[in-house]
Amino acid sequence: MIDDPFLRMKKLKCFYICPIRRHILILVLIVVLLLLLKADRILFFHKDVYFVEPSLSTSSFVKNKYSHVKKYDQYKINCSFIYNQDPIEIGKSLEIKKKKIIDLEDEDVIAMTSNCQEYRTIREYHLKAVSPEEEEFPVAYSLVVHKDAIMVERLIHTIYSSQNVYCIHYDQKSSDTFKQALENLAKCFSNIFIASKLEVVVYAYISRLQADLNCLSDLLKSAVPWKYVINLCGQDFPLRSNFELVCELKRLNGGNMLETIRPSSSKKERFTYHYELQKRFYQYMKVPVKTSISKSPPPHNIEIFVGSAYFVLCRAFVQYILGNSHVQDFLEWSKDTYSPDEHFWATLIRIPGVPGQISREAEDITDLQSKTRLVKWNYNENFLYPPCTGIHLRSVCIYGAAELRWLLNHGHWFANKFDSKVDPVVIKCLAEKVAEQQKQWVDLASEKRVVHKILTGVS
Repeated sequence: MIDDPFLRMKKLKCFYICPIRRHILILVLIVVLLLLLKADRILFFHKDVYFVEPSLSTSSFVKNKYSHVKKYDQYKINCSFIYNQDPIEIGKSLEIKKKKIIDLEDEDVIAMTSNCQEYRTIREYHLKAVSPEEEEFPVAYSLVVHKDAIMVERLIHTIYSSQNVYCIHYDQKSSDTFKQALENLAKCFSNIFIASKLEVVVYAYISRLQADLNCLSDLLKSAVPWKYVINLCGQDFPLRSNFELVCELKRLNGGNMLETIRPSSSKKERFTYHYELQKRFYQYMKVPVKTSISKSPPPHNIEIFVGSAYFVLCRAFVQYILGNSHVQDFLEWSKDTYSPDEHFWATLIRIPGVPGQISREAEDITDLQSKTRLVKWNYNENFLYPPCTGIHLRSVCIYGAAELRWLLNHGHWFANKFDSKVDPVVIKCLAEKVAEQQKQWVDLASEKRVVHKILTGVS
């Protein structure tokens, strides 16, 4: 083909002398590009993204796109079907897990709780049923949290009951938006407060234990005459309604519920050597590091037992340990150990004379025997319990929806871990089932009281 310079010049000349054609061409290209982008975003939104509670989001993108999503109900989950292991409903939850899950941000929680009356109405706190039995048996909570304000909000919403009292300890190094979200939330309720003393919490360090102790001290000063205290973290969730929990706590009859076992040789190293807080450039900025320095024996001939950071403690026990000099000596001795919260409570419960004590000679109480927390470890799966249907994080299962029935029927009161970005369905369904349980038990108790009054003639 011959390259004709004259023809080339003619084409260029036409292009420059025809600005209208040029503008039309550019406009057409822009319109086509925008249509392609819009189609791609809608396609991406429907096929690759799952928004958790989009109606509560303050994001303009979510609000604008939510109108399209309402036309589609393929991911409307029936939690009763999930509980009954319906394969189609379980399949829906598995499809959701494959998507990019976007949950509410801390800023959304700030916006939600900026108007307390509106927030309480949206979350239907006024519809939470409470029985006279529960009103006479208030429970206290210590929540040590550091991220994901919406997960903390969902946890509090699920365990909330008007006669109970809740202390929130947030990590001093948490983001400002996270702190503000929880400050806002606490201001919306007379029985929820932020701990008066806040720690910079470091993983496996004394600060984690101190955070709970700060809340316990504040809770004892509360006007609420609570009977038992339970500690939780942001990735915990309840498996029992408040009514059922009160019934279980009454059966303890002043006893305590927590894991307490004799330490293995590897666990003994955690408190027979001095640990020093050092900077590490992976995962956590600082961690306790074992040194070659041996520790002195525990004070007052205290025998060490180990367990977990989780507890259910009677009020008398908390009063005792916060006012006992031997316990304070033991706390001081524990400050340079590794993860002292995992031996502190397990040991104190074995000290002779403490309220609700467990004898030193008594058998070990394992994590499966203690109802405080149901944790699924990967090395015990297919042996002590079925395999994890979510994912593992540091050997711990983050639960999936297919485990809903197992979680509710296992017998524990709370479970760990949950993450809405791993599986939002199991969290939604647990909250729904716990609310159903609460209403059913309160209604049943009311019916029994009415029948009792009729039969006995008591007014």
